[in-house]
Amino acid sequence: MPQHAVGDKRFTSVAQLLSSSAVPAAENGLEHGPRGSRASPCSERAAVQSPLDPCSQPLCQRQAEKHSCQAAPTVQYVSAGPEDAACGWQGFAPECLQVFNTPKGFLLFLCAASFLQGMTVNGFINTVITSIERRYDLHSYQSGLIASSYDIAACLCLTFVSYFGGSGHKPRWLGWGVLVLGAGSLVFALPHFISGRYEVERDEEVGTCPANRSTMCMDSISDLAHYRLVFMLGQFLHGMGATPLYTLGVTYLDENVKSSYSPVYIAIFYTAAILGPAAGYLIGGTMLNVYVEVGQRTHLTPESPLWVGAWWIGFLGAGVAALLVAVPILGYPQQLPGSQRYVVMRAAETQQLKDHSHKTASNPAFGRTVRDLPLSIWLLLKNPTFILLCLAGATEATLVASMSTFGPKFFEAQFSLSASEAASLFGYLVVPAGGGGTLLGGFLVNRFKLRGPGIIRFCLLCTLTSLLAFLVFFTHCPNVPMAGVTTGYTRSLQPEGYLNLTAACNAHCSCSPEHYSPVCDSNNTMYYSPCHAGCQHTDPASPKVYQGCSCVPTSLGNATAGKCTSSCQRKPLLLVLVFVVIIFTFLSSIPALTATLRCVCDQQRSFALGIQWIVVRTLGSIPGPIAFGWVIDKACLLWQDQCGHQGSCFVYQNAAMSRYMLVVGLAYKGAASWSSFPGWVLGVSRPTCGC
Repeated sequence: MPQHAVGDKRFTSVAQLLSSSAVPAAENGLEHGPRGSRASPCSERAAVQSPLDPCSQPLCQRQAEKHSCQAAPTVQYVSAGPEDAACGWQGFAPECLQVFNTPKGFLLFLCAASFLQGMTVNGFINTVITSIERRYDLHSYQSGLIASSYDIAACLCLTFVSYFGGSGHKPRWLGWGVLVLGAGSLVFALPHFISGRYEVERDEEVGTCPANRSTMCMDSISDLAHYRLVFMLGQFLHGMGATPLYTLGVTYLDENVKSSYSPVYIAIFYTAAILGPAAGYLIGGTMLNVYVEVGQRTHLTPESPLWVGAWWIGFLGAGVAALLVAVPILGYPQQLPGSQRYVVMRAAETQQLKDHSHKTASNPAFGRTVRDLPLSIWLLLKNPTFILLCLAGATEATLVASMSTFGPKFFEAQFSLSASEAASLFGYLVVPAGGGGTLLGGFLVNRFKLRGPGIIRFCLLCTLTSLLAFLVFFTHCPNVPMAGVTTGYTRSLQPEGYLNLTAACNAHCSCSPEHYSPVCDSNNTMYYSPCHAGCQHTDPASPKVYQGCSCVPTSLGNATAGKCTSSCQRKPLLLVLVFVVIIFTFLSSIPALTATLRCVCDQQRSFALGIQWIVVRTLGSIPGPIAFGWVIDKACLLWQDQCGHQGSCFVYQNAAMSRYMLVVGLAYKGAASWSSFPGWVLGVSRPTCGC
């Protein structure tokens, strides 16, 4: 590829103009001359700049002050043949496929890939993790390691993929990434086919008084637990395959559309990635109502603690779909037809650093070898706007990852919901707030023509608004009374931190703490299990109603299986303000991404996004849920007893949970605000080319 210079400056992209008949001259704003024709730099600028571009006039004025257009050297443009930009595979490029050889066509397949990635990694995994633990005898820390394998793989691959893929054939990197993503889904479903059939004993009633069935405590680890290595391999492949999507995919879109339309295209792409988890929860939850051994009759029901649903079907379907989507992506050219007209327009919005190192980075050959890697990293490290945007993104990613993980748990504790009800309620908030906020953010950047400082100012406004809405955690819903935990068995006041599940009314039952199955009486008081409520048997006409409960202070002495409902009057306020927190958090995602693309030179965009994702994952999405989980565990009132070992938390103190989430949330939101404010100041004061 030839390199063209104007004075002592180089173009940041290869100045090739496509002369295909499929791109009319009127649309490009210039007439294509024959191969080898010459044109002056100023005439080229006047041709490629749109009259609607607000940056065109100031740019030409500043260039005119530096040197005369008549005295400037001429630039030679080599017209590329239509076959260079054709959509196809090797020599096979039928005419019928060229209708998809547009930014909108590429966006369609890229959205399909991001949808499948979100549905698999953020939807199916979170939905089926409990079923996998039950089926393969995994502990919580083992399933946590499976989930984190995705981020570990992404961090290991981001530098390599973003650096070499940024200067390579991006659609091929993307296509191979989607193929690896599909292979990861197929590997994740593999244990179902090689581990044998799932066999269980009959689920007997063990929770009533006078005594529970004895439970054997065994420390031995099942051989099934070794299948966690296969699950980790599947997640590792997921992380490898998804790496190009949010680095090379974003820059490829940005390079092939007008800069003012770029935020809209990227917003649609990210919205598809957000809708994917919603579909994953819906499809995955539906598949869990089907028995894991499809076609086999069983006496178990989905309500049974031994039930395992068909967790593997979603991964099998997603894997095959990813393999199919990868094929058209592999057929796209390195540059879409007509994309060269945006070269100067993008360069006008790029923050140019006035030193020799930046001139080196502007070289089209820069970044193609490992020798350029240290300089590439150094250029990013000395860019304060980029560093501050990375730190702000890491703090926001901490909250997004933490709220995605523990948001359903917060709703479950505050509103006394089941796990499925809490997940559904949280999903109803996240889909419109997250997806709508992402789309709206890209639309606003395009609608108001926001550039550098204006984008960072908008991000700061969104962060401050969500910070104020985070004050919602000042309020909370009171705990539902639970005998022996939050209240005494005789409705007396229970001292805080004092637990006593045994009382005179159930002392003769010899209840086991391993069997947690809450029941609720007519006074809206909850009990640890039917045995702890002193219930002797179930109602023959209604198996979910227990009779003869000696601890229930009513004439009938009945209790119903399940948690008591919460009559919290603050529920609407909590839901509305949580919605505001989510929508304003996602509202700044696309503007912040656009600011990142505009504050680095053209040759470093893919690599900059890769470095940014590494910072976001290592400082945000990986440690964030761990920190939030540790803080939330401090609010636990009642822990699970697994043969003398502490398990998961059954009951949280709602006031303490809200207080701890408020402190941590305000700390991270405050850090994001402090990172955005200096970035705004630097963005205003730094010299820019054009805007």
